[in-house]
Amino acid sequence: MSMPNNITDVFFDLDHTLWDFDRNSALAFARVFQKHKIDLSLTDFLKEYEPINLIYWKRFREETVSKEQLRRGRLTDTFDVFKIQFPLETIDALAISYIEELPVDNHLFLDTIEILEYLSKKYNLHIITNGFEEVQYLKLHNSGIKKYFSTITTSEEVGLKKPHPVIFEIALKKASVAPQKSIMIGDSLEADIIGAKNVGMNTLFFNYRNEIVAENFFAINELSEIKNHL
Repeated sequence: MSMPNNITDVFFDLDHTLWDFDRNSALAFARVFQKHKIDLSLTDFLKEYEPINLIYWKRFREETVSKEQLRRGRLTDTFDVFKIQFPLETIDALAISYIEELPVDNHLFLDTIEILEYLSKKYNLHIITNGFEEVQYLKLHNSGIKKYFSTITTSEEVGLKKPHPVIFEIALKKASVAPQKSIMIGDSLEADIIGAKNVGMNTLFFNYRNEIVAENFFAINELSEIKNHL
């Protein structure tokens, strides 16, 4: 099995694929905890928060929670683990501070710039992201990688989230490319890979978490391995 040689356009997810979400998020929370004088070990908090956050994002993709419920719920559920309760006003203040702090640090995954430089000489590059629009544009701008992308498609702009086919179809239309000539690279098997495959796109799973994958997908563990496929 090999990648088709007619690919002209490469679509990337942003968080957990190019932009190192967990590292930047931890730095943001450190400032939030300091600002709001939260007396709790940040390491202990993050250990509980990160899986809870992933669950809330899955619910958000499935539209069983709203943006507000996501921002509140991931915090209240984590603090509940430590038997800490804050009034809703405090939770909202923490959530707002976190969103403000999140795009301040912009660590990228290893080899991000190198691989974007390499690909941009051969392909048109694009972003498809489920992240909140106002924050995602700041991340792209502040990290210095926005210049590499011809189009950026967000779930808030479309009104639907990956893996819904419409967000991929709109992104393809904006890029003026057929799905067969495009490839989606992302870290979520459900949202990025299966979603893209369902509209006829080629896919490359960024499996940096070393998940066990039953299906026969093209996969990489490091961004530098993209060169083996494109």
